[in-house]
Amino acid sequence: MLINNYHTGLIEAGCDEAGRGCLAGAVFAAAVILPPNYVNADLNDSKQLSEKRRYVLRDTIERDAVAWAVGVVTPEEIDEINILNASILAMHRALDQLTTRPEAVIVDGNRFKPYGSLPSVTIVKGDGKYLSIAAASILAKTYRDDYMKRLAEEYPQYDWKGNKGYPTKKHRDAIRQFGATPYHRRTFNLLGDTQLEFEFEE
Repeated sequence: MLINNYHTGLIEAGCDEAGRGCLAGAVFAAAVILPPNYVNADLNDSKQLSEKRRYVLRDTIERDAVAWAVGVVTPEEIDEINILNASILAMHRALDQLTTRPEAVIVDGNRFKPYGSLPSVTIVKGDGKYLSIAAASILAKTYRDDYMKRLAEEYPQYDWKGNKGYPTKKHRDAIRQFGATPYHRRTFNLLGDTQLEFEFEE
């Protein structure tokens, strides 16, 4: 079972991002503050859950959370500041929108920049260890998936409904055939080596 809090006794926000490894689309991040002593045995890293289960849990998180928010950084901004900085900026933007101000921040991964004067800690695979990070991973993933499905209606040939912008063979073949769209990240290796495909989140 995942743990509720890292900073015991503080109002703590968990943060995670989605879409960092994609060739197209914005990067999304979420920040979630859960109630003290919150328990939910169903919460887990979003990558370990089915798509249907993620959306069910999104409703539960939004209902139960003390506060939650989603931040977005556009492909143009990603190209300007790089994907690491963009991922962190998306988390900061999510934190900015929280209606309850956190007293500490915990972040999935190993890189983060200070958010004001708040204490923060990075936790590798934190979305499989802490409830608030797992909740943030589910919100970031589902809201980004919704966004990519909308873009797929505009550009169906890239299979964004299926690959969500990740560098699959079908996605790269479409780039070769049709070129890049305004939603592609121009600083990324869009064509890459088709023998070395990235894993993408179902």
